[in-house]
Amino acid sequence: MAFRDVNARRHIGLQQLSSLASTGRTFLGPMKSHKFIVDEITNQSSLICSAVRLIESLDLTSAVGQLLNETIQAQNKEFKTGMSTLLFLVGAWSNAVVECLQQNIPVPAIVSVMSEGLNSCCERIQCLQIPIPDVKRELCSSRVRPKAFESKTAQVGRDGLTNPWNLLCFQRDISATEEVIPINSCSHQGDDCNFKECLVSPLAGFGSVTCVVKAVGEESSSVLSGSGVTASSCITRRLTHSRHFSTPGNSRFSSQQGHFQGYPSADLCGCCGLGHLAMALSHGNQSSVKLLQSIAAHQQERAECRGSSQINITEIVTCCVLGLPESYSCVSPGFVTLVSPEQAAVIKHFADKTLRILLMDGDLTEQYRHLGFNRPRNVRTVLEHPNPPGGRAGETWLSRMSDILMSFEVNLVLVKGNVCENFMERCIASRILVIGCVARDVLRAFGAATRAQAVTYLSQLDASCIGNGAWAELWKASDGRAVDLGELVPARISAGGIPLLTAVLTTALPAKARLLQDQFWTSLHRLHHALKDGKVFPGGGAVELLCLSHIQALTEQPGRPGNDRAGRELPGPWLAEYKSIVLQALASGWKQYLSVVLCNTAKASSELEADALVYHHLQKAAACGSPSAYILEEFRRGGVLRSGSDPFPDQVADLKVCDNVAAKTEAWRRALDLVLLVLQTDAEIITGPRRSQILNSPVSSEFMFL
Repeated sequence: MAFRDVNARRHIGLQQLSSLASTGRTFLGPMKSHKFIVDEITNQSSLICSAVRLIESLDLTSAVGQLLNETIQAQNKEFKTGMSTLLFLVGAWSNAVVECLQQNIPVPAIVSVMSEGLNSCCERIQCLQIPIPDVKRELCSSRVRPKAFESKTAQVGRDGLTNPWNLLCFQRDISATEEVIPINSCSHQGDDCNFKECLVSPLAGFGSVTCVVKAVGEESSSVLSGSGVTASSCITRRLTHSRHFSTPGNSRFSSQQGHFQGYPSADLCGCCGLGHLAMALSHGNQSSVKLLQSIAAHQQERAECRGSSQINITEIVTCCVLGLPESYSCVSPGFVTLVSPEQAAVIKHFADKTLRILLMDGDLTEQYRHLGFNRPRNVRTVLEHPNPPGGRAGETWLSRMSDILMSFEVNLVLVKGNVCENFMERCIASRILVIGCVARDVLRAFGAATRAQAVTYLSQLDASCIGNGAWAELWKASDGRAVDLGELVPARISAGGIPLLTAVLTTALPAKARLLQDQFWTSLHRLHHALKDGKVFPGGGAVELLCLSHIQALTEQPGRPGNDRAGRELPGPWLAEYKSIVLQALASGWKQYLSVVLCNTAKASSELEADALVYHHLQKAAACGSPSAYILEEFRRGGVLRSGSDPFPDQVADLKVCDNVAAKTEAWRRALDLVLLVLQTDAEIITGPRRSQILNSPVSSEFMFL
């Protein structure tokens, strides 16, 4: 057993935390830098842009690295956002605590003052919380304005931490009778919303809009070819002779209700401002925003029936299709998955047919036993899976299972787990489509829509477990063409009334597939948590700026911060002496955070310039008398940390950025808790057969062998 003292003035554990966290500095802000992760064994590479994927790829053999991984995984499991902030603050606060140790500040004082300082800041920033209805009205009314009406303040007031972009007016499929729909404050009165021309304008209107929506079945409704999407709303400029904005022809609709391929995006002015809220929470991820707008549009009607405005994540899945440009990404009703060419041939045979569906809650293999399976008592197993000569292993099982499916006339089987390859081949020969590795939420959705009941083994099957009303077809791209990419073919499985939606993510770069999925799920969970919390923080550095202002006020207050335990262990004058230093160490984390984000977004050429900009706004907030009022006013005018120069002078739209409340504050707490936990460890004890490895390592002199 080896023993090493880690709680010295240079504290090895905090240094390890700082080194690990420094790898994620470029993940902050909307203009993130990507990293390539190369597998030395397979030589395959993937593109990442998140702290979770980074930590998963690092060699975390140390105890500190494992603690960091557990902390980030906990944040990811609960919120799916805030991990990059957590990782950065872990590094920044580790360095700050090391500096406190080098000034001989006792550990109890550091723990007490930093903990109480963070609690005080979390209470102080509650005044910045904006209710969702208010923020949607603000975003919808001020998101886009014509340049002719743009005020001088708005022209200068660009968000200092984000890259603004233009909003588009997208199409949404609406199956309803012809009616006039007023769209609050984000449309354009007097403009002709003509469905004859499916156009997209980069500029939305100013004022209010009235849009005419025709029924899907009417010939006068313009439809996106091959997608089943009616064009709608917010057209402020017409391009009648553009090859990019030409009027597409009508497309063929399936006879099944809701049986259409998908739509690339939704009307931003609809859904009670959810489109604008999704963009404010996207932090620069434009591709996912368009998909979220479509999801919000599709789920809005069901949400109103439930009396809830939240996004139902359990009704959403993703499918990544390689070989197509990213512009083909869309949201498709039903379940889109990749199948083999042989399975695709079976799907073609199912054209325009309703299918009898079976759901399997487990593996479809001969060896599968569910977790509750108990072996018979007083039976000793000599050989569980015999393999007699001649290659006839499992033939009896294969024949019996195939006969069961054919006797119940099952056409489609969705399996939660793995499927036996030999059984899959038999089913394909019998024109039975079997799909494996299906998520549990997908099984539940099909069960509710088709009244199918999931079974664990095929031997349990009876007529009451079979569902009806499903169908399968090859997935079509937005131009109406079926996609055949060789090895794997995208297929769409659906049923009448099913609420399931699939975000089809397309890319021509295989290394980017995981990145696109991570970005989509992060944006989706940000919107979900914002609606769940019912409030958001103003983004762009507003919350961090108020924390810095609050800590500045705390350092000037007399009295002794910290809990009773620290007060008992340290004399009063000592704690008062350490108060200012430790609080400044806490503030340095947020100050570095703002500086790095400003540099990553090219709003500052150096960290020195970024620090000067932050200090300038701190002075203005203090001079205002009410820092929170100053920050909210700056946010309302377009951004908090703004510089005089605008790197995007041609942009006509200001983008307001919002942050999640619970995810942000929990990331702060987890980061500080991890740093203080490592700070309070005094030794690293290594057990096991690693004596020779430690003896031969460069740090062997630091260990004491027991």
